[in-house]
Amino acid sequence: MSDPNSSASALARQSCKPCEAGGKPLDDARITALLAQIPGWERAGGEITKTFRFKNYHESIAFVNATAWISHREDHHPDLEVGYNKVRVRYSTHSVGGLSENDFICAAKIEALMKI
Repeated sequence: MSDPNSSASALARQSCKPCEAGGKPLDDARITALLAQIPGWERAGGEITKTFRFKNYHESIAFVNATAWISHREDHHPDLEVGYNKVRVRYSTHSVGGLSENDFICAAKIEALMKI
């Protein structure tokens, strides 16, 4: 059995690629395989999502800022819901009307950030 941490770090080393409007979203088998590489993330409808918990508001906002930096570098942006000590991150690719590999790449980059 492969190590999911190794798979997540391999995914995190990739870069997002532009998605064209009208492109095809990932199929269920590919989504399942990619989701297995980013533990704690869940599929909810046409998105992947995870809630991160922190000690306080300052840590929550620091996480939001780090996520914004990743998003800017990859030109792929999540929806964020910010609370005092938690941040919910939701990824989907609007141009394909569902999930693309970019969603999983960015999720893996956030997971790598949390290990620093």
